Amino acid sequence: MVAHVATVAFLGLEARAVDVQVQVAPGLPKFLVVGLPDKAVGESRERVHAALSAIGLALPPKRITVNLSPADLPKEGSHYDLPIALGLLGAMGVIDAETLASYVVVGELGLDGRLAPSPGVLLAALHASERDLGLICPAAQGPEAAWAGDVEVIAAPDLLALIAHFKGGAQLVPPQPLAADPPVTMADLRQVKGQETAKRALEIAAAGGHNLLMSGPPGAGKSLMAACLPGILPELTPAEALEVSMVASVAGELPDGRLIRARPFRSPHHSASMAALVGGGLRVRPGEVSLAHLGVLFLDELPEFQRVVLDSLRQPLETGKVSVARANAHVTFPARVQLVAAMNPCRCGHLGDASLACSRAPRCATDYQARLSGPLLDRIDLHVDVAAVSAADLVLPPPAEGSAEVAARVAAARAIQTARYADHGVRTNAEADGDLLDAVATPDEPGRTLLAQAAEAMRLSARGYHRMLRIARTIADLAGSDGVKRVHIAEALSYRRRAAAG
Repeated sequence: MVAHVATVAFLGLEARAVDVQVQVAPGLPKFLVVGLPDKAVGESRERVHAALSAIGLALPPKRITVNLSPADLPKEGSHYDLPIALGLLGAMGVIDAETLASYVVVGELGLDGRLAPSPGVLLAALHASERDLGLICPAAQGPEAAWAGDVEVIAAPDLLALIAHFKGGAQLVPPQPLAADPPVTMADLRQVKGQETAKRALEIAAAGGHNLLMSGPPGAGKSLMAACLPGILPELTPAEALEVSMVASVAGELPDGRLIRARPFRSPHHSASMAALVGGGLRVRPGEVSLAHLGVLFLDELPEFQRVVLDSLRQPLETGKVSVARANAHVTFPARVQLVAAMNPCRCGHLGDASLACSRAPRCATDYQARLSGPLLDRIDLHVDVAAVSAADLVLPPPAEGSAEVAARVAAARAIQTARYADHGVRTNAEADGDLLDAVATPDEPGRTLLAQAAEAMRLSARGYHRMLRIARTIADLAGSDGVKRVHIAEALSYRRRAAAG
């Protein structure tokens, strides 16, 4: 007899069907797992054996063969433990094999028979829903699976409870979907003294989803303003929350199986590798740029990152996705992020201050900024210089306007964009392109003249030209203007880097 249990293999955010076939046949006692398993899957034999022993069941003294079909699809991860164990129980007659055929099964087994969480349960639940099947998963991830909608979820704490449920004993209670509590935003724009130009650029970046680069001396407030950004961004819509949670689920970073409600804010250290930032590794996992999907990726000390690592961001920033190529598969992760970066103008950080700048100025600034490639800088919409904060600024009372007031204007601008792009599959002005951008952001005649003159004088690339239109459209939305006017173009141009580094 061959028992069949359905499970999944993860390729990016795609869950592919895997049929776990378990055969118990006469022959010398042996336990084989075939079908391109990785080391974690191969070790399932020991975990399954120990878990069954822990609940008082012994493996039959026969030849046990587990085939993971299709055999040419690589199988990675510990979530194959539970389907292999249930397939074995079905082949032994402990659980009805036909009943098991109605479920997709994922979960890691402990040596004592308890079920441990494994990455990707939300994707497995959505896959089960598409196939009109139920889902069996660890109890800790039941709330996560329940978000898949109309799908039967059996979330068990251990193998014994699962057997009792199928035997008609103690029935497991269906889990309820839970959402994570919104984080307490510690940083508020009221904490920022002065820096009105930078705060205005931050508001524009939040309203249109634009990339932002802040350059200034140490202690000017660049990191503080970046930390304020989550407090002025709108909450995720239910559809966006599901997208973000799917990425977190694959990475094993979904807290307590709760759906994420707040926009991600990721701030990797400048020592991060290419695989850590854009994804990859021996077992392909999403990188920081994907974990920040629909949120903010903050890169502090931008020139300190390896140049090849920074240049790997060029494609994700342009296309909104990351494609990791491997010999046996191509894996794609979403990466529609808002990049916010901060840097010092030079290594000592005090360029322009004669009393503090090093003796190599201004050559040290040229060398330091040359670490950033022109194509990367061209993908950053807003460039703003952040001046040092004076003692006079520090003794001033907190500004009257804080994150709440700015967030209200950002929300109003985002609502305009949501209505504008409802039928175009675009969320913000930063994503508009081609004919759509021409239709919504064509300036009036004075604005068109100014932009043409600036494009010639500033030697804007085609990408830079269109980014100016996007920023101007966002500024117009913040002002409640139906059209893009000369004043909006002028402000957009003021945030443009006039000369590429190097």
